[in-house]
Amino acid sequence: MLDELLGRAELKERIAELEDERDALAGRLEGESDRRKDAVRARQNAEAEVNRLEDRITELEDRVARLSGDDDSLDFRGTEDLRGGRLREVVSRLDSVSTAPEGALTAVVTDEQSIPSAVESAFGDRASLVRRAAPCVALTDDAGLVSVALSPPRSADQFDAWGDGFLLDTDWFFPTPETVVALVRSDLFALGYYEDDELVYETGFESDVKSAHSKGGFSQARFERIREGQIDDHLDACHDALDDHLGAETDLVVLGERTVLGEFRERASLTATVDASGDPEAALREASREFWTTRLFRI
Repeated sequence: MLDELLGRAELKERIAELEDERDALAGRLEGESDRRKDAVRARQNAEAEVNRLEDRITELEDRVARLSGDDDSLDFRGTEDLRGGRLREVVSRLDSVSTAPEGALTAVVTDEQSIPSAVESAFGDRASLVRRAAPCVALTDDAGLVSVALSPPRSADQFDAWGDGFLLDTDWFFPTPETVVALVRSDLFALGYYEDDELVYETGFESDVKSAHSKGGFSQARFERIREGQIDDHLDACHDALDDHLGAETDLVVLGERTVLGEFRERASLTATVDASGDPEAALREASREFWTTRLFRI
Protein backbone atom coordinates (compact mmCIF):
# COMPACT_ATOMS: atom_id res chain seq x y z
CA MET A 1 0.00 0.00 0.00
CA LEU A 2 2.74 2.39 1.00
CA ASP A 3 4.81 1.35 -2.07
CA GLU A 4 1.88 2.14 -4.32
CA LEU A 5 1.40 5.52 -2.65
CA LEU A 6 5.08 6.36 -3.03
CA GLY A 7 5.27 4.95 -6.62
CA ARG A 8 7.63 2.16 -5.61
CA ALA A 9 5.53 -0.71 -6.97
CA GLU A 10 6.03 0.35 -10.58
CA LEU A 11 9.73 0.87 -9.93
CA LYS A 12 10.16 -2.59 -8.45
CA GLU A 13 8.43 -4.14 -11.49
CA ARG A 14 10.83 -2.26 -13.76
CA ILE A 15 13.79 -3.45 -11.67
CA ALA A 16 12.53 -7.04 -11.95
CA GLU A 17 12.19 -6.69 -15.73
CA LEU A 18 15.72 -5.30 -16.01
CA GLU A 19 17.08 -8.11 -13.86
CA ASP A 20 15.38 -10.63 -16.12
CA GLU A 21 16.89 -8.93 -19.19
CA ARG A 22 20.29 -8.90 -17.45
CA ASP A 23 20.06 -12.62 -16.75
CA ALA A 24 18.97 -13.29 -20.33
CA LEU A 25 21.86 -11.22 -21.72
CA ALA A 26 24.29 -12.97 -19.39
CA GLY A 27 23.03 -16.30 -20.68
CA ARG A 28 23.39 -15.17 -24.28
CA LEU A 29 26.89 -13.85 -23.56
CA GLU A 30 27.91 -17.16 -22.04
CA GLY A 31 26.48 -18.99 -25.07
CA GLU A 32 28.29 -16.68 -27.50
CA SER A 33 31.51 -17.20 -25.52
CA ASP A 34 31.16 -20.97 -25.86
CA ARG A 35 30.42 -20.65 -29.56
CA ARG A 36 33.45 -18.38 -30.00
CA LYS A 37 35.64 -20.94 -28.27
CA ASP A 38 34.25 -23.63 -30.54
CA ALA A 39 34.88 -21.42 -33.59
CA VAL A 40 38.48 -20.72 -32.50
CA ARG A 41 39.05 -24.43 -31.88
CA ALA A 42 37.59 -25.30 -35.29
CA ARG A 43 39.77 -22.68 -37.00
CA GLN A 44 42.88 -24.02 -35.27
CA ASN A 45 41.99 -27.57 -36.34
CA ALA A 46 41.42 -26.37 -39.91
CA GLU A 47 44.76 -24.55 -39.97
CA ALA A 48 46.51 -27.65 -38.65
CA GLU A 49 44.87 -29.77 -41.38
CA VAL A 50 45.89 -27.24 -44.05
CA ASN A 51 49.50 -27.35 -42.81
CA ARG A 52 49.44 -31.15 -42.83
CA LEU A 53 48.09 -31.26 -46.37
CA GLU A 54 50.63 -28.67 -47.58
CA ASP A 55 53.44 -30.76 -46.08
CA ARG A 56 52.01 -33.84 -47.79
CA ILE A 57 51.83 -32.01 -51.12
CA THR A 58 55.46 -30.94 -50.79
CA GLU A 59 56.46 -34.50 -49.92
CA LEU A 60 54.60 -35.88 -52.95
CA GLU A 61 56.09 -33.22 -55.26
CA ASP A 62 59.58 -34.15 -54.05
CA ARG A 63 58.85 -37.81 -54.67
CA VAL A 64 57.52 -37.13 -58.17
CA ALA A 65 60.65 -35.08 -58.92
CA ARG A 66 62.88 -37.91 -57.72
CA LEU A 67 60.99 -40.54 -59.69
CA SER A 68 61.03 -38.45 -62.87
CA GLY A 69 64.72 -37.75 -62.57
CA ASP A 70 64.22 -33.98 -62.05
CA ASP A 71 65.84 -33.85 -58.62
CA ASP A 72 68.85 -31.62 -59.26
CA SER A 73 70.19 -32.30 -55.76
CA LEU A 74 71.11 -35.88 -56.79
CA ASP A 75 74.03 -36.63 -59.04
CA PHE A 76 76.29 -39.54 -59.89
CA ARG A 77 79.29 -40.11 -57.64
CA GLY A 78 81.27 -40.32 -60.84
CA THR A 79 81.26 -41.63 -64.41
CA GLU A 80 83.89 -43.38 -66.53
CA ASP A 81 84.18 -44.70 -70.07
CA LEU A 82 85.47 -48.28 -69.96
CA ARG A 83 87.05 -50.23 -72.80
CA GLY A 84 89.67 -52.89 -73.37
CA GLY A 85 91.58 -54.13 -70.35
CA ARG A 86 90.01 -51.65 -67.95
CA LEU A 87 86.54 -52.83 -68.96
CA ARG A 88 87.49 -56.50 -68.47
CA GLU A 89 88.88 -55.71 -65.03
CA VAL A 90 85.71 -53.93 -63.88
CA VAL A 91 83.36 -56.58 -65.29
CA SER A 92 85.47 -59.35 -63.71
CA ARG A 93 85.42 -57.55 -60.36
CA LEU A 94 81.65 -57.20 -60.43
CA ASP A 95 81.28 -60.80 -61.57
CA SER A 96 83.30 -61.96 -58.55
CA VAL A 97 80.91 -60.42 -56.01
CA SER A 98 79.39 -63.14 -53.82
CA THR A 99 76.57 -62.62 -51.31
CA ALA A 100 74.02 -64.58 -49.37
CA PRO A 101 71.08 -65.84 -51.45
CA GLU A 102 68.93 -62.98 -52.73
CA GLY A 103 71.61 -60.46 -51.74
CA ALA A 104 72.58 -59.02 -55.14
CA LEU A 105 70.25 -57.31 -57.62
CA THR A 106 70.82 -57.29 -61.38
CA ALA A 107 68.35 -55.27 -63.42
CA VAL A 108 68.41 -54.54 -67.15
CA VAL A 109 66.59 -51.22 -67.65
CA THR A 110 65.77 -50.66 -71.31
CA ASP A 111 64.41 -47.11 -71.06
CA GLU A 112 63.81 -44.36 -68.51
CA GLN A 113 60.04 -44.83 -68.57
CA SER A 114 60.05 -48.44 -67.33
CA ILE A 115 62.04 -48.72 -64.12
CA PRO A 116 61.34 -52.08 -62.39
CA SER A 117 59.84 -51.85 -58.91
CA ALA A 118 62.81 -53.86 -57.61
CA VAL A 119 65.11 -51.02 -58.70
CA GLU A 120 62.87 -48.40 -57.07
CA SER A 121 62.94 -50.36 -53.83
CA ALA A 122 66.65 -51.25 -53.84
CA PHE A 123 68.03 -47.84 -54.90
CA GLY A 124 65.48 -45.73 -53.00
CA ASP A 125 65.81 -41.99 -53.66
CA ARG A 126 68.71 -42.67 -56.05
CA ALA A 127 66.55 -44.72 -58.39
CA SER A 128 66.13 -41.53 -60.42
CA LEU A 129 69.83 -41.81 -61.30
CA VAL A 130 69.21 -45.29 -62.75
CA ARG A 131 66.48 -43.68 -64.84
CA ARG A 132 68.98 -41.10 -66.10
CA ALA A 133 71.52 -43.82 -66.95
CA ALA A 134 69.04 -45.94 -68.94
CA PRO A 135 69.39 -47.97 -71.05
CA CYS A 136 71.67 -49.70 -68.59
CA VAL A 137 72.37 -52.66 -66.33
CA ALA A 138 71.82 -51.58 -62.71
CA LEU A 139 73.66 -53.43 -59.94
CA THR A 140 73.38 -53.16 -56.18
CA ASP A 141 73.44 -55.38 -53.09
CA ASP A 142 71.37 -55.47 -49.92
CA ALA A 143 74.20 -53.86 -47.90
CA GLY A 144 74.66 -50.97 -50.32
CA LEU A 145 78.33 -51.80 -50.91
CA VAL A 146 77.81 -51.86 -54.68
CA SER A 147 75.68 -49.22 -56.38
CA VAL A 148 76.44 -48.76 -60.09
CA ALA A 149 74.93 -48.80 -63.55
CA LEU A 150 76.64 -49.90 -66.75
CA SER A 151 75.60 -48.86 -70.25
CA PRO A 152 77.11 -51.57 -72.52
CA PRO A 153 77.05 -51.69 -76.33
CA ARG A 154 74.32 -54.33 -76.26
CA SER A 155 72.28 -56.07 -73.58
CA ALA A 156 69.33 -58.37 -72.97
CA ASP A 157 65.64 -57.62 -72.77
CA GLN A 158 64.52 -55.96 -69.56
CA PHE A 159 64.59 -58.14 -66.45
CA ASP A 160 65.43 -57.92 -62.75
CA ALA A 161 66.57 -60.67 -60.41
CA TRP A 162 68.00 -61.09 -56.92
CA GLY A 163 70.68 -63.75 -56.48
CA ASP A 164 73.90 -64.61 -54.70
CA GLY A 165 75.87 -62.63 -57.29
CA PHE A 166 75.43 -60.33 -60.28
CA LEU A 167 74.19 -61.79 -63.58
CA LEU A 168 76.50 -60.33 -66.23
CA ASP A 169 76.87 -61.65 -69.77
CA THR A 170 80.24 -60.84 -71.35
CA ASP A 171 78.54 -60.72 -74.77
CA TRP A 172 76.96 -57.44 -73.63
CA PHE A 173 80.39 -55.85 -73.32
CA PHE A 174 82.79 -57.58 -75.73
CA PRO A 175 82.83 -58.96 -79.28
CA THR A 176 82.54 -62.73 -79.62
CA PRO A 177 84.72 -64.91 -81.86
CA GLU A 178 81.86 -64.83 -84.38
CA THR A 179 81.57 -61.04 -84.40
CA VAL A 180 82.31 -59.20 -87.62
CA VAL A 181 82.10 -55.41 -87.65
CA ALA A 182 81.40 -53.34 -90.74
CA LEU A 183 81.61 -49.59 -91.11
CA VAL A 184 79.35 -48.12 -93.78
CA ARG A 185 79.26 -44.52 -94.89
CA SER A 186 77.71 -43.16 -98.07
CA ASP A 187 81.20 -43.18 -99.64
CA LEU A 188 83.20 -45.70 -97.56
CA PHE A 189 83.13 -49.34 -96.51
CA ALA A 190 85.37 -51.27 -94.11
CA LEU A 191 85.17 -54.75 -92.64
CA GLY A 192 87.02 -56.52 -89.84
CA TYR A 193 86.81 -59.37 -87.34
CA TYR A 194 88.16 -60.05 -83.86
CA GLU A 195 90.90 -62.31 -82.57
CA ASP A 196 91.43 -62.26 -78.79
CA ASP A 197 89.57 -58.95 -78.56
CA GLU A 198 91.87 -57.42 -81.19
CA LEU A 199 90.34 -56.04 -84.37
CA VAL A 200 91.79 -57.52 -87.56
CA TYR A 201 91.21 -55.40 -90.65
CA GLU A 202 89.87 -57.53 -93.51
CA THR A 203 88.92 -55.26 -96.40
CA GLY A 204 87.63 -51.84 -97.32
CA PHE A 205 87.18 -49.32 -100.09
CA GLU A 206 86.04 -45.80 -100.87
CA SER A 207 83.64 -44.83 -103.65
CA ASP A 208 83.54 -41.69 -105.76
CA VAL A 209 80.41 -39.96 -104.48
CA LYS A 210 79.76 -36.29 -105.19
CA SER A 211 79.75 -34.05 -102.12
CA ALA A 212 76.82 -31.83 -101.11
CA HIS A 213 75.48 -29.36 -103.66
CA SER A 214 73.90 -26.03 -102.76
CA LYS A 215 73.19 -24.06 -105.98
CA GLY A 216 69.49 -24.97 -106.22
CA GLY A 217 67.19 -25.15 -109.23
CA PHE A 218 67.43 -27.66 -112.10
CA SER A 219 71.17 -27.99 -111.67
CA GLN A 220 70.77 -29.09 -108.05
CA ALA A 221 68.02 -31.60 -108.87
CA ARG A 222 70.20 -33.19 -111.55
CA PHE A 223 73.16 -33.19 -109.17
CA GLU A 224 71.10 -34.92 -106.45
CA ARG A 225 69.94 -37.63 -108.87
CA ILE A 226 73.53 -38.33 -109.85
CA ARG A 227 74.65 -38.39 -106.23
CA GLU A 228 71.84 -40.71 -105.16
CA GLY A 229 72.74 -43.08 -107.96
CA GLN A 230 76.37 -43.10 -106.86
CA ILE A 231 75.35 -43.86 -103.26
CA ASP A 232 73.09 -46.70 -104.42
CA ASP A 233 75.97 -48.18 -106.42
CA HIS A 234 78.23 -47.85 -103.38
CA LEU A 235 75.73 -49.61 -101.10
CA ASP A 236 75.35 -52.43 -103.62
CA ALA A 237 79.13 -52.85 -103.54
CA CYS A 238 78.98 -52.94 -99.71
CA HIS A 239 76.42 -55.76 -99.81
CA ASP A 240 78.57 -57.66 -102.31
CA ALA A 241 81.58 -57.33 -99.99
CA LEU A 242 79.55 -58.67 -97.07
CA ASP A 243 78.36 -61.61 -99.17
CA ASP A 244 81.98 -62.44 -100.01
CA HIS A 245 83.27 -62.35 -96.42
CA LEU A 246 80.44 -63.43 -94.11
CA GLY A 247 79.89 -66.98 -92.91
CA ALA A 248 76.65 -68.66 -91.86
CA GLU A 249 77.30 -68.16 -88.12
CA THR A 250 78.56 -64.59 -88.35
CA ASP A 251 77.44 -62.08 -85.75
CA LEU A 252 77.38 -58.93 -87.91
CA VAL A 253 77.55 -55.49 -86.29
CA VAL A 254 77.11 -52.61 -88.75
CA LEU A 255 78.23 -49.14 -87.72
CA GLY A 256 78.07 -45.91 -89.64
CA GLU A 257 75.91 -43.06 -90.85
CA ARG A 258 72.28 -42.98 -89.77
CA THR A 259 71.14 -42.27 -93.36
CA VAL A 260 72.47 -45.61 -94.69
CA LEU A 261 72.17 -47.98 -91.71
CA GLY A 262 68.58 -48.86 -92.61
CA GLU A 263 69.90 -50.68 -95.68
CA PHE A 264 71.64 -53.25 -93.44
CA ARG A 265 69.28 -53.84 -90.51
CA GLU A 266 67.81 -57.01 -91.95
CA ARG A 267 71.17 -58.79 -92.16
CA ALA A 268 72.85 -57.29 -89.06
CA SER A 269 72.37 -58.42 -85.46
CA LEU A 270 72.96 -54.83 -84.36
CA THR A 271 73.40 -51.41 -85.95
CA ALA A 272 74.64 -48.22 -84.34
CA THR A 273 75.43 -44.68 -85.42
CA VAL A 274 79.08 -43.67 -85.01
CA ASP A 275 81.17 -40.70 -86.06
CA ALA A 276 84.36 -42.08 -87.63
CA SER A 277 86.60 -40.48 -90.24
CA GLY A 278 89.78 -41.27 -92.12
CA ASP A 279 90.72 -44.01 -94.55
CA PRO A 280 88.79 -47.32 -94.32
CA GLU A 281 91.09 -49.07 -91.83
CA ALA A 282 91.58 -46.04 -89.57
CA ALA A 283 87.85 -45.23 -89.65
CA LEU A 284 86.95 -48.84 -88.83
CA ARG A 285 89.27 -48.89 -85.81
CA GLU A 286 87.90 -45.57 -84.58
CA ALA A 287 84.29 -46.75 -85.01
CA SER A 288 85.00 -50.07 -83.27
CA ARG A 289 86.67 -48.33 -80.34
CA GLU A 290 83.69 -45.98 -79.99
CA PHE A 291 81.14 -48.79 -80.18
CA TRP A 292 82.81 -51.23 -77.72
CA THR A 293 82.87 -48.64 -74.94
CA THR A 294 80.80 -49.08 -71.78
CA ARG A 295 79.76 -46.09 -69.68
CA LEU A 296 80.05 -46.66 -65.92
CA PHE A 297 77.78 -44.65 -63.61
CA ARG A 298 78.62 -44.69 -59.88
CA ILE A 299 75.29 -44.32 -58.08
